[in-house]
Amino acid sequence: MNLEGKVCLVTGGSSGIGAATALALAGKGTHVAVAARRPLPLPADLLAAVSAHGMRASFVKADVADPAACRKCVDEVVSEFGALDVLIHSAGGPAPGGFYTVTEESWMNAFAVHVHSAFWLARAVAPQMAKQDGGAIILLGSAAGMRGCLGAFAYGVVKGALPHFARVLGRELADQNIRVNCVSPGVIRTPFHDAMSPEQAKNNVENRIPLHREGKPEDVAALITTLVENDFITGENMVIDGGMTMRIV
Repeated sequence: MNLEGKVCLVTGGSSGIGAATALALAGKGTHVAVAARRPLPLPADLLAAVSAHGMRASFVKADVADPAACRKCVDEVVSEFGALDVLIHSAGGPAPGGFYTVTEESWMNAFAVHVHSAFWLARAVAPQMAKQDGGAIILLGSAAGMRGCLGAFAYGVVKGALPHFARVLGRELADQNIRVNCVSPGVIRTPFHDAMSPEQAKNNVENRIPLHREGKPEDVAALITTLVENDFITGENMVIDGGMTMRIV
C-alpha cells in the first residue's frame, strides 16, 4: 500500500508505541486520526510531520472498551476524512494480578480493552475498507502473550488471543483485500514500563534479551509501517523483542 494520501486511525495514539506509529505514518504522507480516552493535545512533532506533507491530523475521544464508542470513533473519522484505509489498534493497558489474585473487574476489563475492542473496531472499519477496495488492520499483541508473564495473568491471556484473532480475521477478510496482522513487542521503553524497577530493567537487559537492550517505540512503529505497506502479508504475528521469546534459559 502506498501510504501517500491515505487515512489512518491509531487508537491509543497519545503516547508510547501508538504515538510513535502515528508519527511514522504521518511521515509517509498520511492523514492521521489519533483516538484516546481522554482529550489531549496532539504532540507538536506529529502536527509538524503532518503539516510538512500537507496532510491533516485530528483527535477522536473514544473509550474502546465501549462497543458504541468504537463505532462512533470510526464514523467520526470517515465523516471528517471521507475514507479510512488503515487501523492501528494500539490501545491497551496493564491488567495486574496472578491467577489467584486477579480481580473479576480486572479480568473483564482486560478482555474489553484488548480483545472485544479489536472485534468492534474491525467490524466497524471493514465495510468502509471494502468499499475502498481494501485496507490494513494491525493489532498490538505482546511477547507476554507468547510466553506468559508472572503477576499479569489476564494480560498474558488477552495478548495471546490477538495473534489468533489476526489469523482468523485475516482469512475472513482476505477476499475483500483487507489484510490483518498482529505485532507483538517485548520490553519497549514506554510509559507502560515506567513502573519497572531498576533491578527488573537491569535483569531484562543482562539476562532476558539476547540483544542486551530495550526496544524503542520507533522500532515497533517501523515494523508496523512495513506491515501496512507490504500488500502480501496477512494473518501473521510479527514478534519484535530483541530475541527474548526465543531464549530458552
